Amino acid sequence: MADDLIHDQSAGIERLLEIMRRLRDPETGCPWDIEQDFDSIAPYTIEEAYEVADAIARRDWPDLEGELGDLLLQAVYHAQMGAEDGHFTFQSVVTAICDKMVARHPHVFGDESREKSAEQQVSDWEAIKAAERAGRAQGGALDGVAVGLPALLRAYKLQKRAARVGFDWPDTGDVIAKIVEEAGELVEARDTLGPEEVAEEFGDLMFVMANLGRHLGVEPEAALRAANAKFTTRFAGVEAKLAAMGKTPEGSTLEEMDALWDAVKAEARGSA
Repeated sequence: MADDLIHDQSAGIERLLEIMRRLRDPETGCPWDIEQDFDSIAPYTIEEAYEVADAIARRDWPDLEGELGDLLLQAVYHAQMGAEDGHFTFQSVVTAICDKMVARHPHVFGDESREKSAEQQVSDWEAIKAAERAGRAQGGALDGVAVGLPALLRAYKLQKRAARVGFDWPDTGDVIAKIVEEAGELVEARDTLGPEEVAEEFGDLMFVMANLGRHLGVEPEAALRAANAKFTTRFAGVEAKLAAMGKTPEGSTLEEMDALWDAVKAEARGSA
């Protein structure tokens, strides 16, 4: 019967759950899968989430379908290990997220009015989340911001939390002034202090840059991903122009590559 389920392409999530159960079977499963635990699988989970975001950024919908499947597999993997250890099951995970979504959307699933602004709905959402944190004995404003988030994204979320309780600069100009201050401290550390102090001051500057993004309504992680993509595209353009000249980056001067960089930028702007 189990084999029938595994080969039944119409069986949906039950098929995937059975596949994972079989992979983790201590007697007949896959040796690699049996050896894994929450800690060893967590990096794959993060990687798959980024691959989903990458497929979306590229507007590659067939690839997105596959990447969403890979990400779903990660949830199933963790749920199977949770069931084996007696912590939770896939069904309890589903029940928990369903209950959370219903509780957090009383204007859809309850008797509250839907006639609210987007800002009011966000405010209500945060109030509900704050009550949930209080119920979990997470009393601090910064409690619950996951340590495992990418550092830039975590900085952004920490600052959003602090701003909700009034710990924030009143306007963007104050943030920019702080950036100038932190940049000066970084230069001073570079010139007079050691590598540990330089790293600390660099971190402070990055933290304030994330805060500037929040004040400007720019999510810094997404902005940096876009900048990375733009740099990759433009540098590939430089390499292509060099190749047309029979040259490589290694065999070129900085001045040559900088001139080609400007040409690639100009072409990109002209085609926009």
